[in-house]
Order: sequence, then structure tokens, then C-alpha cells
Amino acid sequence: MMLSRWQWLLKQFARRLWVRVTLFSIAAIVTALLGAVLEPIIPEAVPGRVGVDALDNILGILASSMLAVTTFSLTTMVTAYTAATSNATPRSSQLLMDDPTTQNTLGTFIGSFVFSLVGIVLLTTGAYGENGRLVLFLVTIAVLILIIVTMLRWIDYLSTVARVGEVTDKVEVAATRALEDRMKNPYLGGRPLRDPTSEVPTDAAPVHAERIGYVQHIDMETLNDCAAEHGGRVFVLVLPGTFVDPSRPLARVAGIADDQ
Repeated sequence: MMLSRWQWLLKQFARRLWVRVTLFSIAAIVTALLGAVLEPIIPEAVPGRVGVDALDNILGILASSMLAVTTFSLTTMVTAYTAATSNATPRSSQLLMDDPTTQNTLGTFIGSFVFSLVGIVLLTTGAYGENGRLVLFLVTIAVLILIIVTMLRWIDYLSTVARVGEVTDKVEVAATRALEDRMKNPYLGGRPLRDPTSEVPTDAAPVHAERIGYVQHIDMETLNDCAAEHGGRVFVLVLPGTFVDPSRPLARVAGIADDQ
């Protein structure tokens, strides 16, 4: 399936580590506020009372431990990326950075840290009543279970993340997926250009790159709409993954005035 430019940008944006960590942190803040929000609708007959000191101690331990674990995890990530770059290929480090396991783990750790801080602040300000503290206590237990499960998965993941075989497997999976997508769309949704020297008009205007780099995405739908609107033709001369510079034309345009 061909992606538009905005779909591709959104997909790339979602892969950023800070995006997922931010979402986990927002979820943690909302979760910490649940106790204060749900307190009025909790029946008074609900048994169980949790003291402020007990919750404060638990949240304090959780906050300090999550800060240490997050720092350790970030250091381990940098070491793993460096090892992958040295032992495998520099481009393989991007696959490790986009790995959802790493992003979910760091998001969980930082989100738990934020949850603890918000909970401590609300406890200190007296925002929680007795029922609110009960809700906060139950949510804290759920967060602790989530942290334990995440840490067990993280330990297992760290034992293999920087191995050459593991990195090679990730590269193989990414390459296989790219080849399969290319086989489904061999011409990226356009018509084949078998011989540019004879099929491209000599008066077609070249389109050059603004800077040196790799072509990451071609929005074929937008190119087709632009050509149809102006009654011209666009001849794409490069494919995603091609290394280009300002002297090499990316495409040639025929039948469209320069001022359009």
C-alpha cells in the first residue's frame, strides 16, 4: 500500500522514542488523578482505608527506583547502539532505536516515575480523601505489577539486543519486509520507466535535491495529482534508498510551465 506524504510523516513521527514516552507520561498523570476524580462516586461503605504515610513511602520508593532504572536503561541503550554500529552495520542502529520493546519499556519506567511524583504531590496537598487514597493504592499495585512484568521482559531483551545474530535477524526482517512491499508495488503505483534516455523528453525540466542525503519516500499520489492538474508528466528517476546530491536530478517534468 502506497502511503501519502502525511501518512509517511505520521508513521515516522510515531517511531520517535520521545513520542511514546510522552504518551506514557500523560497516561501516568491521568491515572494519578483518578483517585481525586473518582472519590466522590465511591460509596462510603467500601471497606479499606489506606494511610497517607504508607502511600507516601511506597510512592517515594517507586519514584527513586524508577529514576535509577531509567538512567541504567538509557546507558544500556547507548552501549547497545554503539555495539551494533561497530559489530554489524551503522544503519542497523536505527532498527534498534525504532524497536517497540525498548520504547515501551522506557515509556513504562518514565511513566511510573511521573505517576509517583504526581501521586506524592497530590498526597502532600491533601487532594485525596480516604476513598481517593484507596483508589490510588489500587492503581499503585497495578503499576507495580506492570513494572515487574516489564522488567522481566527487559532483562531478557537486554541479554540479546546487542548480539550480532540478533541485529542480523532484525536487518533480515526489515529487508524482507521492504522486498515484499516492493514486489507488491514494483513501480510504486506508477508506470515503468525502462529506458530514461529514450522515454524522457529532451525538454523535460530536471528537479534536483536541495541537499545531500538518501531518498526516504516518494509521494506518488501527489505527483500524479500535480501532473493531472497541469496536464503534464513526471518522470521519477530515483527510488527510495537512493543516495542523491544537488547535482543529480530526482525527476524530470514535461508539459508543466516553470512558474507552476
